[in-house]
Amino acid sequence: MPISLSKGQKVNLTKGNPGLKNVVVGLGWDVNAFDTGGSFDLDAAAFLLGANGKVTKTEDFVFYGNLTHPSGSVQHLGDNLTGEGDGDDEQIRINLANVPADIEKIAFTVTIYDAEQRHQNFGQVSNAFIRIYNEDNGEELLRYDLGEDYSIETAVVFAELYRNSGEWKFNAIGSGYGGGLAALCGSYGIDAQ
Repeated sequence: MPISLSKGQKVNLTKGNPGLKNVVVGLGWDVNAFDTGGSFDLDAAAFLLGANGKVTKTEDFVFYGNLTHPSGSVQHLGDNLTGEGDGDDEQIRINLANVPADIEKIAFTVTIYDAEQRHQNFGQVSNAFIRIYNEDNGEELLRYDLGEDYSIETAVVFAELYRNSGEWKFNAIGSGYGGGLAALCGSYGIDAQ
């Protein structure tokens, strides 16, 4: 039975799952069909962050344009352009044992592609969630369902995995941003211009 988290809640991922190595972070969402009638393209990404909360190099940003981190420890499994269907819309695979030692945190985000031009925001998205499952046995370990409290935001930091005393912990963030991907990149130390 997976642990269901609420905003701001933290849980130790590896302590209760000894030997946990390969996990998949699944992100999903639905679009409120009555809002725009236009298609939505939401994009999941992972920012691998150092002690200062910033990327150490641009390759620490794993997304549809850079599917695999140079270490091989974080891999985006492909861009879903429509979000159609049930379950995970996009997935990011992580080998916890191979994450470079200088990476202390991995932030998982979702942005709306071309949100400004399409007049779209997270107020038009529902049933958004992030979940982590053990890739080796398929067991869902935890899940965080975002609330419906976003109205103008075009980017959301869903959650973070972070190291603490040799363990990997999960933090349900749920923070929205205006300014889309460029704003997120700027906050994590990437020039997205």
